[in-house]
Amino acid sequence: MLRIRLAMVIIVTFIFVLLLAITLYWGSNQVSIYIQRSETAYITFEQYERLSNEANRHFKQYTEQLILAGTEQGHSADVESSRLSLYAAMDQLRALVVNMGGTSLQTDDAANNKIAELKRVAQFSAMLDASEYRFKEVQHLHEQGLHDLALQKLLKYFKEEIDGKFQPLIDIAINQEREHAEKSKQELDKLIQQLRWIAILASLLAAVFSLVSGFVLLRGLRMPIAKLMQGTDEIASGNLLYRINLDTSDEFAYLAKHFNQMAQKLELQQQRLREGRAELENRVTERTIELHRLNEALIQMDNVRCEFLADISHELRTPITIIRGEAEVTLRGQDCDVNDYKDTLQRIVDLAMQLGKYVDDLLFIARNETDKLQFAWTVVDLSSLVADVVDDFRVIAQQQGLTVSLAMPAEILWVRGDKQRLRQFLLILGDNACRYSSEGGSIIVTLKVESQKVKISISDQGIGIPSQDLNRIFDRHFRSENARESNNFGSGLGLPMAKAIIQAHAGSISVNSTELEGSTFTAVLPLLSIGNGKLSYER
Repeated sequence: MLRIRLAMVIIVTFIFVLLLAITLYWGSNQVSIYIQRSETAYITFEQYERLSNEANRHFKQYTEQLILAGTEQGHSADVESSRLSLYAAMDQLRALVVNMGGTSLQTDDAANNKIAELKRVAQFSAMLDASEYRFKEVQHLHEQGLHDLALQKLLKYFKEEIDGKFQPLIDIAINQEREHAEKSKQELDKLIQQLRWIAILASLLAAVFSLVSGFVLLRGLRMPIAKLMQGTDEIASGNLLYRINLDTSDEFAYLAKHFNQMAQKLELQQQRLREGRAELENRVTERTIELHRLNEALIQMDNVRCEFLADISHELRTPITIIRGEAEVTLRGQDCDVNDYKDTLQRIVDLAMQLGKYVDDLLFIARNETDKLQFAWTVVDLSSLVADVVDDFRVIAQQQGLTVSLAMPAEILWVRGDKQRLRQFLLILGDNACRYSSEGGSIIVTLKVESQKVKISISDQGIGIPSQDLNRIFDRHFRSENARESNNFGSGLGLPMAKAIIQAHAGSISVNSTELEGSTFTAVLPLLSIGNGKLSYER
């Protein structure tokens, strides 16, 4: 993960800096120690030179005192002064050697050098004490008048002790201190060189580590950042279906996952908004369609009302005019007897009955178109009903020389309907078949069951219906041209009434006709059951 990589880089950098700081601290401390050792060596060197000079001056003045004894009084004071200076130099050297242990560089060589220096200082102190004793012996001989013997002893002491032991010891000490100082300087130069190489190596390591860690981090950051930027641009532009794919398990994958979740939630919200908008539009469309439908229904009702009034005004004008004419003619006649009045009244009654039947037919069709028809629903034995109506057909057909035949199953066919309206439907079709059939023709009534439906077919061998009039045969007041030529009687309301009755019974009606050959009207009704038992039915 990115945090782990950054933490590793920080830890490695911290360790590197810490080691570098420790190294620099150690180096500076070592430089300080070597500088201090070098300074101590030079100071010790100077102290040994001072001790040598003070010793030579003291020995010289003491010798001159013996040689020139009694000539100059000031030599005694000079000897004392040189002796004090010599012992002062000796004390300073001793203090310097004792304090050499205060340095920070405590090594075996340093401890051995200190012990050797202390021994050497002790030898110097012993030699100085011995020289004082010898000088007193020489002084005693000199005071006894043994000047030559005193001078010989003094010269012998200088040769054996001073020149043979004391001075070489000082020279050795001076040379050793010079070597120590030179060695400290060389070690300091070596340490500085090492620190210089350490600094160069540390700089190179820091540069290499910075480049490698920077390259690794940049390579790990470049692709995720580019994909995140591309994803944010796509989402910001409205492409909420875009998903950021990162095959990692670091913080960028976490961000990509939450970006994808945010885009998914936004897409769901927009989807809900679109669905809500679509639902609202559908409801508005449904309400608009419903309003149009209701408006069309109102328009249709208004048209029905207008057509109904027009039909009444058109169809009632002729019968009313005839009734009025019959009455006026009879009233104007002065020599009319009772039979004439009876004939006139009978014609008026016949016209009134015809007029009443026509008004009833108009009301039936108008109520069907406004869904206000009233039916007496029950379970009807369609087989018996059709047989009874066919018997009525035969009475009418015999008057015109026609034959009527019936073909139907032996079982009882039960349907749901209004028995009187179904009778009316059958009479309308039978009356038309008899009216427009040629003399000597035949009428076939067929009743059969197909797929839980019952089919009623009435076929004749009459004038038929022209093909261009088949689509209008069930329109109100429509009569084909050959029907008007064949029979003047008729209002064009029978077939519309028959269609309205069948549609009210959830059925359908169709016609198949060929001009001059005949027509076949077929009605289809839902079948309740087949059998001898009667079904109970509730409306």
